[in-house]
Amino acid sequence: MNVRYLRIQVRYAGKTGKPVGIFGACWHLLRNNRLSEEESTNFLAVNEWFKEQLPEPPFYQDGNPNRAITWFKVGSSQEMVTELQPLMDLLDKYHVQYDIVFSNYPGTIIYEDEYQVGVF
Repeated sequence: MNVRYLRIQVRYAGKTGKPVGIFGACWHLLRNNRLSEEESTNFLAVNEWFKEQLPEPPFYQDGNPNRAITWFKVGSSQEMVTELQPLMDLLDKYHVQYDIVFSNYPGTIIYEDEYQVGVF
């Protein structure tokens, strides 16, 4: 059976009560002034690329009342997962433990597009 979804998440929970995703973890590093100027610039460039390429689930615009999280679809998002490598490198450099989690059943799907699902 082929795995359908993947998520890169750290080993601490956020306001959703679930593990923080890779973008949230990198934002934490940035906000805590742990990144160099070059690393900050690179992170913001990757973040901007994703904002241009990946649709934003509407629950983020509503303040995420369901405390949903997103998972990439395996296959259709391969280029996007490759683009995340610089962020994984940042987590490695700053010793932020993370996992690449695969699942066929990530939760109740409340949003879906070509590249991702939103679940709670």
